[in-house]
Amino acid sequence: MAGGKEIDNGSRGIRVAIDRGGTFTDCVGNPGTGRMEDDVVIKLLSEDPQNYDDAPLEGIRRLLSKFTGREIPRGEPLDTSKIESIRMGTTVATNALLERKGQDIALIVTKGFKDCLEIGNQSRPNIFDLAIRKPDVLYKTVVEIDERVTLEDYTEDPERKQSKVESNDLVQGKSGEAVRILNKPVEHTIRKQLQQVLDSGIKSIAVCLMHGYTYSDHEALVGKIARDMGFEHVSLSHELMPMIKLVPRATSACADAYLTPAIKKYIAGFSKGFEGGLGTDSVKEESGSKGARCEFMQSDGGLVDVGIFSGLRAILSGPAGGVVGYALTSYDPETKIPVIGFDMGGTSTDVSRYGSGRYDHVFETTTAGVTIQSPQLDINTVAAGGGSRLFFRNGLFVVGPESASAHPGPACYRKDGPLTITDANLFLGRLVPDFFPKIFGKNEDQGLDAEASKKLFEELTEKINKEMSGQKENMSPDEVAYGFIKVANETMTRPIRSLTEARGHDTSKHRLATFGGAGGQHAVAIAEALGISQILIHRYSSVLSAYGMALADVVDERQEPESRTWADDEESRKPLKDKMGELKKKSTQVLKAQGFGDDTIEFEEYLNMRYRGTESALMVAKPTADEAKKDFEGDDWAFGKAFERQHEQEFGFTFQDREIIIDDVRARGIGKSFEGLEKTVDQQLREITPKDLQEKKHFDVRQTYFEGGRQDTPIYKLEDLEIGERIKGPAILADGTQTIVVPPVASALIINTHVIINVGESDSSNKKVTTKEIDPIMLSIFSHRFMAIAEQMGRALQKTSVSTNVKERLDYSCALFDADGGLVANAPHLPVHLGSMSTCVQKQAAIWKGKLKKGDVLVSNHPMFGGTHLPDITVITPAFSGDNIVFYVASRAHHADIGGILPGSMPPHSRELFQEGAAIESEKLVSEGRFNEERITELLHDIPAQWEGCSGTRCLADNINDLKAQIAANQKGINLISTLIEDYGEDVVQFYMHNIQDNAKLSVNNLLKDVAKRFEGKDLTAVDYMDDGSPIKLKVSIDAEKGEAIFDFEGTGPEVYGNTNAPEAVTYSAIIYCLRCLISEDIPLNQGCLAPITVKIPPRSFLSPSAKAAVVGGNVLTSQRVTDVVLRAFSACAASQGDCNNLTFGFGGNVKGDKVVRGFGYYETIAGGSGAGPTWDGTSGVHTHMTNTRITDAEVFERRYPVVLREFSLRPGSGGKGQHAGGHGVIRDIEFRIPVQVSILSERRVYHPYGLEGGEDAQCGLNIWVRNVKGARKGAITNGEREANTENDGDEAVEERRINLGGKNTAAMQAGERIIIMTPGGGGWGKVGEESKATNRPDPKKAWRQGSVAARQSEAEASA
Repeated sequence: MAGGKEIDNGSRGIRVAIDRGGTFTDCVGNPGTGRMEDDVVIKLLSEDPQNYDDAPLEGIRRLLSKFTGREIPRGEPLDTSKIESIRMGTTVATNALLERKGQDIALIVTKGFKDCLEIGNQSRPNIFDLAIRKPDVLYKTVVEIDERVTLEDYTEDPERKQSKVESNDLVQGKSGEAVRILNKPVEHTIRKQLQQVLDSGIKSIAVCLMHGYTYSDHEALVGKIARDMGFEHVSLSHELMPMIKLVPRATSACADAYLTPAIKKYIAGFSKGFEGGLGTDSVKEESGSKGARCEFMQSDGGLVDVGIFSGLRAILSGPAGGVVGYALTSYDPETKIPVIGFDMGGTSTDVSRYGSGRYDHVFETTTAGVTIQSPQLDINTVAAGGGSRLFFRNGLFVVGPESASAHPGPACYRKDGPLTITDANLFLGRLVPDFFPKIFGKNEDQGLDAEASKKLFEELTEKINKEMSGQKENMSPDEVAYGFIKVANETMTRPIRSLTEARGHDTSKHRLATFGGAGGQHAVAIAEALGISQILIHRYSSVLSAYGMALADVVDERQEPESRTWADDEESRKPLKDKMGELKKKSTQVLKAQGFGDDTIEFEEYLNMRYRGTESALMVAKPTADEAKKDFEGDDWAFGKAFERQHEQEFGFTFQDREIIIDDVRARGIGKSFEGLEKTVDQQLREITPKDLQEKKHFDVRQTYFEGGRQDTPIYKLEDLEIGERIKGPAILADGTQTIVVPPVASALIINTHVIINVGESDSSNKKVTTKEIDPIMLSIFSHRFMAIAEQMGRALQKTSVSTNVKERLDYSCALFDADGGLVANAPHLPVHLGSMSTCVQKQAAIWKGKLKKGDVLVSNHPMFGGTHLPDITVITPAFSGDNIVFYVASRAHHADIGGILPGSMPPHSRELFQEGAAIESEKLVSEGRFNEERITELLHDIPAQWEGCSGTRCLADNINDLKAQIAANQKGINLISTLIEDYGEDVVQFYMHNIQDNAKLSVNNLLKDVAKRFEGKDLTAVDYMDDGSPIKLKVSIDAEKGEAIFDFEGTGPEVYGNTNAPEAVTYSAIIYCLRCLISEDIPLNQGCLAPITVKIPPRSFLSPSAKAAVVGGNVLTSQRVTDVVLRAFSACAASQGDCNNLTFGFGGNVKGDKVVRGFGYYETIAGGSGAGPTWDGTSGVHTHMTNTRITDAEVFERRYPVVLREFSLRPGSGGKGQHAGGHGVIRDIEFRIPVQVSILSERRVYHPYGLEGGEDAQCGLNIWVRNVKGARKGAITNGEREANTENDGDEAVEERRINLGGKNTAAMQAGERIIIMTPGGGGWGKVGEESKATNRPDPKKAWRQGSVAARQSEAEASA
């Protein structure tokens, strides 16, 4: 097609590429010449029922009319004999998912897992939302099949035992692992269960059974029975994506069963518009006159024949075309400059990256609340596009995430819409109404309404000036509109930086390829912020997704699981090569069936690899011939070395002594459609001699606003400009589909395929910012900048650390503080770190006042010095200006072990602090640049081992490496703030550091005034109890006039001889978390939140314990009860489960001073029910308040540890009843396959989670040990049944006893014994029988494409 020569598969003419988007459908047609100048571009509305039923069909009709010279009437079937190919991207699947309008389906799953998708990974999407809303499941009903297999061996086995497959019940899975068949399914039972599904009217099913990725016989049996019975669609998880992880695989199977029928229905309707068939089969069948190739774009950037297009692979169909479009037109394989794609449309802004000549794929992404396991391009929505709404809240400029969407659209669309970014661009003269189609107004025949935008900006400016009166001189509507543009750009650059830097790439070494209708107005500012000097805007940038379809290749993806260890010898490689060969053979057959010959089929080969003991695998590409020659001594199967190089780049280090495990073998078969595109950008640049535009070619001159004021700006029609002409800014280049803004600091160069913008040195950051008054725009920008610094510190920490806790579970926080130790910004927002880190920094600042020098770094973890629990170690670095400390940066990371009585340093039964490991009050970790390794070794390893029954740290090397990573992260923070100071001056940075705190203070002041009004000035009181009877009492006295409050915990119980004592810092964290939840708006989280609050905690109570008190339970249990008490005082909601249900098990370690036994340890926290509130029902099976950790997926759990997870389901009836019911807890039933030590640390086993306003209390939790006791009388009755299980000697029977472990206990469990944890529910709200007032608040980010950036964010927030 355009820009390339199609490989001849019997060429005969017109080629069409279409992207059906949410608002517009873009069509690019070529009569068959392949020349760009012969292309015809058509843009039409995706929905226009008065004129046509289907936009793509209408687009093809118009193109055929144009190319054949005959106006084809609507409704006449289109003649496919004239069409060579149709290529299409569609939003049909995405829309069906967003609107939940797919096919009714049933999920078929292993017994014990019927609620696996409702529980998901147990974390909540928004940690500060009391009304927790998890996405709805896609199925109508669930059927549990009584079958079960498990993996015989476990990867954490220190002996690395591998079972031989010798019996019928022990078979080899596809991954090479030994699979134990515990229970075979019964065919007639399955038939009966499925018949009930059919009888209910459901014709489509999704099947996902435990370990189906490696042992698929049971899934295949269910599939065969279902098809025989007449189900119209059957999705089997092992056929769709045979990757480990039950929950994403089950969701994927559901998505496929839910969406594929909708897609098939759409394709059938689309095909009816043609005379002759569509797709490979129709081309084969016809004898020359009928049938056209028809391919659809998949989420992975490859095309697939219409006959095999499925719902699972269709979710990113449209946006994928855009990535292919910019990748193939902007990347030069010779210069290898990587490209960031910036796609800013009307309703979303998507970013992605292309480098090394390969697409970046991710294998687990979330769209419309559904987590899919399937190869997809790494596309990330970072904003709501031109439709992003504008707000002035709490003294800050806020852009999005709410969108005006297509209806009503921006204010200027003449439908009474709200103010948006599009309005700001129009008002400032950055959009030219003359070039916009006249499709607005009642009769859809008017242009943009600039007056509507102007009116709303004037009203908003008046409101801002009124609110800021006395603090700032009046702003003009121009300044306000431009302020929103600046804040919008700042909002978008943070996730773009995350996308590149999290993978180890330097953002400034990229080009920015911008496309979509609004991209050209923001590209230069975005590039400047990211340090990018060149922007590429393709001539087809506004229809680049459609153009990408025209350039894309047909792809067939194949993948199989694996479990081998990598070795560099040929004998070890052979089985992998054989498996790869089989996958390639299957792909070749599929591609040949679509008309491709051997000479047009290529392969990308991958191994999914990771270090043993880590969780994050890297998809490693087979080295190309050039790479092999240059880097791997000609070895093109050097996957091991390629993995190490990729690991070094992404994470900053390699493990020299760790084995490399292969999780999957993947082949990507590519049917090449085109050879030789147009000349690349770099080739064109070498051939062109730029000449500055001399003559007056401009179409008009308008007043356009840039930094500092409006300027006369010439407007050029793109078609009037010639190749080689250079236009210096300010200028606007436009045509009917796009507007490109070239500010004064930039220039635009016209080449054949692109407009290239070169960004010069900006003087905007050197603009003098005053400290005489608060500028709300600068305040908003500094708020983003401070957060960005904390985020970049976090990425530096993750990259340079080595432990799984930091690198993979992201259990850390990074923050910056003012010179007094007051928190300015921290990321990610782990509730338990929010208030406590500043306590730590303030105490250290006071201790070392006047004694610190440049190059000094402090370390502390002691509860009396702002610590939470001992494994969380805080590293603090002061930053100097001359001899004065101007700010501090700090990083806190959870270390896997720091000594004490048990591995993991979180013992359930500790009584004294020394039993929990090393306690560091205040030490210099670095003195004037020298790392004090000797002293830190003494503190972590030697001193803790001096206590009876205790050990020093069990992983000293990891501790030291992670501490060095924390030091490096702090240094990154200091460097970034230094750059900020260089740009703005120290006085300005300090000024906004304090003002951002004042801004948060204002939000809390306003909240407290509202509460005082609601409670008519009365004190708020609440009390609740720990299970040992210790009370937590609270009285909140509010000064209604000032908006200040005293939180007085007088009457709270004394310090306990146990580990539920909570350091004072934990109470501060709980208060700041509660206040943020109650404000229910996105405010800066910093010291200002606590400024209006005075906290009184009685000394030596268990909320302010002595220096030697054990505290490990305070962090995970007492913090939850403090939260319950605060929320009860404010009558905010009923109690949630109030517990983390901390479970640990394992064996090994240094027992009683004997020699060390190699073993393993495992730790998890388990979800429960959330409390109901005045406008919401509680949510079941979710983590609440101070924790949000994810649960290990059931299949990964059984692969890594010697366990069988018998059940993980919701616990019906455990939530409190009421007008709004509380959420249910869960049941987690684990059987151990070898003897292990099991410990549980839990609460709410005695005191029920309370209901409010007449709502009922929830059920308490319960921990049961299912114990097999030898020596019971033979044939005794146990649990109501006669016990027949006897030992081999025939004398001793085994009795199964159920023993209540209580809330906190530890037990040595034998093989075959189980622990059943039943977690508490959430309390109810309001009296039973009263009419529900539950409301469903829409999620503005529901339609956002959540690639690696969102995955990283949610993972970080799920590490508390």
